[in-house]
Amino acid sequence: MIGSVRGELLDRSTDGEVLVEVAGLGYRVVVHPRTLAGLGDRGSTVFLHVHHHVKEDGQALYGFPTLGERRCFEALLGAHRVGPALALAILSVHPPDQLRRVVADADVASLCLVPGVGKATASRLLLELQGRLDTPELDVADLVGVGKGASSGSSAVADVRPKCIVGLLRVDPRNRC
Repeated sequence: MIGSVRGELLDRSTDGEVLVEVAGLGYRVVVHPRTLAGLGDRGSTVFLHVHHHVKEDGQALYGFPTLGERRCFEALLGAHRVGPALALAILSVHPPDQLRRVVADADVASLCLVPGVGKATASRLLLELQGRLDTPELDVADLVGVGKGASSGSSAVADVRPKCIVGLLRVDPRNRC
C-alpha cells in the first residue's frame, strides 16, 4: 500500500492528474484542482499524502497536500455510494474544516453546491458523515445550561446530560479527519 510520494513533478494535466517521479519510477496521481494549483512548476519537488485505491478493474492513487485531507477523503469513501470522483468533488468545493462545519450545521444547501449532489444525496451524506468526521464539539457550558432551565439547583439529569452528549460526539476513533 502506498502512503505518500515525494519526488519531481514531471507532468500535470488539466483533468487533475500529475506524474511524480520517485527514484526513476513515475507515479500517476489524481489530485483535486486546489492541490493541482498549489504544486508548483514542472521540475519542482512535491510531496503528497496518497490514498491507494484498489478495485476489481484497476488501481489509482489519489494525492493530498495534508494528512487531514487524505483522512477526510477516506471518511467520505466510507459513506454509502460515494466513490473517489464524488469524494474529490466534495473536497474541491469544501475543504476538510469547512466540510466539518457543513456536517455539524446539517447544511444541506452547502452540500448541494457540489456538482452531482442533490438534496436527497446531501441529506443522506450529512447523516452518514456525522459519525465519520471529527465535527466541532459543542461547548459543555452550553449543554449544562440546557438541563438547568427548570430549576436553579443541580439535578441528576443536568449532571449526566453533558457527559452523554459529549460521549455521543466521539463515535468512532477510526476514520477521523
